[in-house]
Amino acid sequence: MTVQRRAGYIQSLPKYLTLCERNYANVLRILPEQQCRGASRLLDIRHERYQVDIEQMAKYTTDICITQVRGAIAGMFTPPMNVRIYHDARVAEVVHPDYHSRIKPTYSYPNAGMHQKDEKYQVNAFLHDWLTFCISHGEAVLDWDCGSDLV
Repeated sequence: MTVQRRAGYIQSLPKYLTLCERNYANVLRILPEQQCRGASRLLDIRHERYQVDIEQMAKYTTDICITQVRGAIAGMFTPPMNVRIYHDARVAEVVHPDYHSRIKPTYSYPNAGMHQKDEKYQVNAFLHDWLTFCISHGEAVLDWDCGSDLV
């Protein structure tokens, strides 16, 4: 008697890379004009305000953090999104704020953290949807130059 094993979730790498390439093109459109560590941009999207901060810059990568600073519902904010931009590969993806703990490509299900099987793809698809909405409905309010005091 042979036992067949159920195949687990296998992420489509071409589909994921295409998504990250689209994120790269869109995230460049919301970056502060002055691109250096510490630069920020405020974005108003309908009744919400977001801040895009450049946290780290290296030769081939830039780390940004997107934080909601004003919400449509008082006291209700979304968690910040940390995004790593790979300029050499021309892709951008959401990374875990604690860089030692990455978002895994796949998770077995069920798991202790209750992560979805394709959580990495879903988080980056959310970034794509958010960027698309931001570009079509948002407007830049203010850029802070490098080295300026942030309010």
